[in-house]
Formats: sequence, structure tokens, C-alpha cells
Amino acid sequence: QVQLVESGGGLVQAGDSLQLSCAVSGRTVSDNAMGWFRQASGKEREFVAAISRRHTNTHYADSVKGRFTISRDSAKNTVYLQMNSLKTEDTAVYYCAVKGSIDFGNVYTPQNEYDYWGQGTQVTVSS
Repeated sequence: QVQLVESGGGLVQAGDSLQLSCAVSGRTVSDNAMGWFRQASGKEREFVAAISRRHTNTHYADSVKGRFTISRDSAKNTVYLQMNSLKTEDTAVYYCAVKGSIDFGNVYTPQNEYDYWGQGTQVTVSS
């Protein structure tokens, strides 16, 4: 059984930093592509960041490029999203996801490429 548990969300002020964690069981984070998505209130869920299996290729949404960093710790089987210089528009529920099949090392932005999802963690950025 595959489980993803996000943590690290909270209430911060604009300009602050947060690090989200996604602890994975049932899949090895180094063997599978993973991604972070977010959904703001009243909006559709959108892509934030992705990391490929093994070779650590990464890709970011334009809105977070240069501020957010996705990484993995294989020993802890955990994927992280470091968020710096947070803006009020970053307020959302953040979800991590894992692609169930092993691929050739690509990064994926479409939600339907991912097979397993966490329950999400709320990030609120106040002005």
C-alpha cells in the first residue's frame, strides 16, 4: 500500500520561508518521479514542482521558479519543498504525488501522470 503524508504547512508572513515534507511508504522516492501541486480556495489544483527519478532533474512552475526548491532524501524516503520569499498568492493546500510506474527519468507536470497522492497540508501566507 502506498501512502504519502505531507507536513510542514502553517501560517507565515509574506517573505518568510517554509519547508514542506512528504514522507512516502510503499514506493522508493529515488525510483519514482514525484511532484508537488497546490490548490487555492476556489481554484483548480495546479502544478508547482517536479523531480525525476534518480537523476534529480527538476522542473518548476513559472510562478515559483527561483523561490521554491524540490529535493529528496533517499535515506528518509522523503521529498521536500523548500519555499522561500513566500507571497500571499502562495496560500493553498499543498499536495505531493508519486508516479507509480518507473520511467526514463522525466519530470511530469500533468496531474494525471501521478498515481498516488497525499492528503495535503495548508500553507497560509499573510501580508
